[in-house]
Amino acid sequence: MEANEKNRLNHLADEKSPYLLQHVHNPVDWHPWNEKAFKKAAEEDKPVFLSIGYATCHWCHVMAHESFEDEEVADILNRDYVSIKVDREERPDVDKIYMSVCQALTGRGGWPLTIIMTPDGKPFFAATYLPKTGRMGMSGLVDVLAQLAALWKNDRARILKAGDSITNAIEAKNENAS
Repeated sequence: MEANEKNRLNHLADEKSPYLLQHVHNPVDWHPWNEKAFKKAAEEDKPVFLSIGYATCHWCHVMAHESFEDEEVADILNRDYVSIKVDREERPDVDKIYMSVCQALTGRGGWPLTIIMTPDGKPFFAATYLPKTGRMGMSGLVDVLAQLAALWKNDRARILKAGDSITNAIEAKNENAS
């Protein structure tokens, strides 16, 4: 890593979480979970890329090294998404919501938790660990990001419908559980 890359900081620099601080020098322009990040997504008309993990998570570190420290992935995320990083130990409320989405959509859960959603918080994609490029039948992050960015630009109605359907299903499930 060159000196200027080591000195580059994203929006996590003022956070207290050890997990978030592990990502402060990533080339991904990470934001903490806050209203400002969602407002930026709305103003820039970009979907939100949400990554949830924790400091001692093995696969979180693998995905960080393979993807979030990678300039190609960072360029895609910074161009087409507003990226938010969440420490599940600091924000179990956020983790619980989006883990239920991942479990409903994929039948499994785990960390790192990867969610792509509209600027108003409606998820339309969920996964756990994704390698940078596809392998062994697993989709690669680069391909997923490109496909979803293209859908966002060219078939927004389909994404919005999916986000509404997913949100309604999760809300109905939560109402039935209470």
